Amino acid sequence: MEQKKVSLFKMISFTVCGIVVLDTFVAPAAMGVSSITVWLLTTILFFIPYGLINAELGAAYPEDGGIYTWVKRAFGELQASLVAWFYWVNVAFWMPAVFIAFSFWFSMAFAPDMGVWPSAFIAIFMCWVVVYIGIRGVDLSITVTNIAAILKVAVLVVFGVLGVVYGAQNGFANDFSLSNFSLSFDFDTISFSSAIVYNLLGFELISSIASEIDQPEKNIPKMTVLAGILIAALYIIGTFGVLAALPAESINPLDGFFLALKELCSVFGGAQTAVFNVIIVVTLFTLVSNMISWTLGGVEVLDEAEFTKKTKLLGHRNKKYNTPDYSYILMGVISTLLILLNFSLTESANDAFWTILSFSFLVFFLPYLWLFPTAVKLRNQDADTPRPYKVPFGKFGLYVSSILGFLFITLGIALLFFTGEGWDSLYHLTLIIGTGLTTLFGYILYANSKK
Repeated sequence: MEQKKVSLFKMISFTVCGIVVLDTFVAPAAMGVSSITVWLLTTILFFIPYGLINAELGAAYPEDGGIYTWVKRAFGELQASLVAWFYWVNVAFWMPAVFIAFSFWFSMAFAPDMGVWPSAFIAIFMCWVVVYIGIRGVDLSITVTNIAAILKVAVLVVFGVLGVVYGAQNGFANDFSLSNFSLSFDFDTISFSSAIVYNLLGFELISSIASEIDQPEKNIPKMTVLAGILIAALYIIGTFGVLAALPAESINPLDGFFLALKELCSVFGGAQTAVFNVIIVVTLFTLVSNMISWTLGGVEVLDEAEFTKKTKLLGHRNKKYNTPDYSYILMGVISTLLILLNFSLTESANDAFWTILSFSFLVFFLPYLWLFPTAVKLRNQDADTPRPYKVPFGKFGLYVSSILGFLFITLGIALLFFTGEGWDSLYHLTLIIGTGLTTLFGYILYANSKK
């Protein structure tokens, strides 16, 4: 029986689910109303060029592996293998943070007296739920992310609508006059722009399963345009809702979403708690789905690398589902160890965990350093390859888009090293040494596969 292909609607849903992140989009709102302007500018200067490049590459090279296969064509197997390794490692380090946030929000909403270790158990359990769904294969992952995408759209639209109602009833928590939308180009603005870039990455995820897509040469560009418009609009609507309810100076990246939602739900009067609880449950589900889309993308990209196929651990296939099960299981093991470490350390040592998380952000940015030069090189190198879609305005448009994308990613990496507090040995050495060791380990895996 012929396998059912992933439709345009499912592609859009999968991409929206992967890119729209409810637990981290709140941070830039700490700038105040001008954060909406920063979202708009970053969308124009980074998100659109980045999306156009992914549309061209995805349509021209509809092969499983996505970014790995593109970099391999442009720069060879070694560099592509490092890209795949970085892509996978970052997800393994990121998943603990997502589910620590999950257990934190769950505790705040439903069990404020819950102890440390029950919270740890919840976080660990959710990691293994994601591992199980990943092992079951693409179909289940796509189904879950389709549902979650609809729910994410609903939550952010609700944020916007409740923001308007809240402002009409109680007045807005921030002044939305036109003058407050203007920017001051200081360090904070640049830093939050980098955070916005982080929230906008993930267009290439769907190309990791290109063979599963219905007419990828046509539907990947369509998906890029439609999903891009929807994602940018949702983030801006959600930011407005947060700023309608909370003064900018009180917004905290970890619990800002939670507190803004609670305040917005006050418009329901006596039904506030019931409505709030429903939306929180939906939000917790979207955190799970977000990790499903990224673990699928990370594992599928790594699975296409040649060195993975020659590694017994990473190359193992599940007998029933024919998926790289050990790759998922290893992610679960790493995440479990990091969660146990986080919950067992003292408060001061807990800072070490967030240092490791910053390191995972750095690793997350690294593959994109190859993405933008790859687009330029492949356009020049593979002139005979049919391109159902091209970045507009010929090579000029391609070069401008690639340069802008590369600059934003480079800036995001550089800003991870500038904390505003000078040199911190634990923090900075973790970033430097950790990245070096990660790169070295990926190279060793690659080199051993060649023997």
